Amino acid sequence: MNVTTIGLDIAKNVFQVHGMDRNGKAVLRKKVSRGKVVEFFAKLPACLLGMEACPGAHHWGRELMKLGYSVKLMPAQYVKAYLKGNKNDGNDAEAICEAVSRPGMRFVAINTEAQQDIQMVHRIRSRLVGERTALINQIRGLLGEYGIVFAQGPGQVRRGLVRMLGDNEPGLSGFALELLSDLHQQLRELDERIAGYDTRVQRVCAADEPSRKLDALPGLGALTATARSPPWAMPGSLPMAGRWRPTSG
Repeated sequence: MNVTTIGLDIAKNVFQVHGMDRNGKAVLRKKVSRGKVVEFFAKLPACLLGMEACPGAHHWGRELMKLGYSVKLMPAQYVKAYLKGNKNDGNDAEAICEAVSRPGMRFVAINTEAQQDIQMVHRIRSRLVGERTALINQIRGLLGEYGIVFAQGPGQVRRGLVRMLGDNEPGLSGFALELLSDLHQQLRELDERIAGYDTRVQRVCAADEPSRKLDALPGLGALTATARSPPWAMPGSLPMAGRWRPTSG
């Protein structure tokens, strides 16, 4: 089978493969279960293989590169222009196969496992910061119904809660103070968890030479230094769609 280009549409359980020869003729159309992917591609001659940059693509990219394939990831919006007919797995794989062979296509570099570890730290921390912001906004909104308004800033809310709970705010019932005490405890727990992830970020930064160099620049810290774009493996490549951004707070 003279396959020179493959488009792989990945999914949760069943992957769709579309292969073309050097003349652009379709010579391979096959569905492969997740557990058989590596075995299936190990039997084919290594060639150019394209996938959309979606969840799981970096993992499969690394696995197929071990088999000798030249794997390239593409933003899904760039592949859409090559879709023929209705959207389904077979047509998607064909569109990917055609898109990856285009000379003007731009690609997403495949993350290493270390880069994905850093990404995971940032994403979890970002979620926790979002939860803390939502909690602070709820506290401010609830107290606003009692005519109590804190100045802007998380620190103002923290200090205000400590003062109110310590003085048993006369404008609030005992039950309201009990609920505020619970919210205050939740806020403290989120602060502690975020601080723990800040420590992890510092540890990652200290262990990574490029991050250490960025951290040493004025105005940059470990959070921004470790959230840098990874070194792209090919000219004209793009950051991964939906890539994390450092979240302060």
